Amino acid sequence: MMVTDHFYSKLSSGHGFLESPRFHNGTLYLSDFFNGRVITMDPTTGAWTKIADVPNSPSGLGFTDDGGILIVSQHDHKLLRRDPDGTITEFADLSKYCGGDANDMCVVNGHCYIGNFGFDLAGGADPETTNLIHVTPDGTVSAEPGDVLFPNGAELLPDGTTLLLSETLAHKISAFQVQPDGSLTDYRTWAQLPETHNPDGMTVDSDGGVWYANALTEGPESGFYRVEEGGEITDRILVEKGWGVALTFGGPDNDILFLVNNDTTLPDFAQGRSAGYVLTAKVGRRGAN
Repeated sequence: MMVTDHFYSKLSSGHGFLESPRFHNGTLYLSDFFNGRVITMDPTTGAWTKIADVPNSPSGLGFTDDGGILIVSQHDHKLLRRDPDGTITEFADLSKYCGGDANDMCVVNGHCYIGNFGFDLAGGADPETTNLIHVTPDGTVSAEPGDVLFPNGAELLPDGTTLLLSETLAHKISAFQVQPDGSLTDYRTWAQLPETHNPDGMTVDSDGGVWYANALTEGPESGFYRVEEGGEITDRILVEKGWGVALTFGGPDNDILFLVNNDTTLPDFAQGRSAGYVLTAKVGRRGAN
């Protein structure tokens, strides 16, 4: 099958290292690692507002039924909660299960599934496997079975029971079955990707395809891709420079891809240097979630 190319427009620039875009109630939410803040963004104009200071670097974002926002704080291995009035408190301590920084997060029925680097990426340590962290709605923390390599972005498939996980340095997307109690079973490979692809943030379309960012990659393969179960790549959005890092569907009809691209390199990343952008693309599909 031929791969379909799509093109993007720039929505916003002037950020640090952006991550974890989430479209919620008509607004785009993002974390900015290096500026230590969570922001909201107008999805039409790109105008943004800071809503939380997170000095230890925010990453994964999620939402609670009562209007709260859950925020992964990377360096101190915490899961924070921002109340609707702006108050920020600690919801869970992840440190027992974190190797390196805590990272992206997917929230399913109040259960949080949180990745972590597994090792000191910026410090140049050798990669090590780790476990996906599970935080229940009451704040109980555990590690799910399955040794995973750099667990990163995660999303639920339209079937409502299959959780997909980017394993960035294993060049693959894995899958788990979500049990009624929120625990995960049946760890397996869903799509093995090319060795030059390092999947980071992901989002799922209503046809069950996965759009993922190819992180840690500069040059002709930098950008965003769509893959189906088994590993067939069907679509791509290539970027001129920088790393594709994360993406999400949104907009009034849930048919706009909001793409996070960060112009950096691994040495610059280690020094906290990056120029972050938000891009948009129409790809002829709608988001599943």
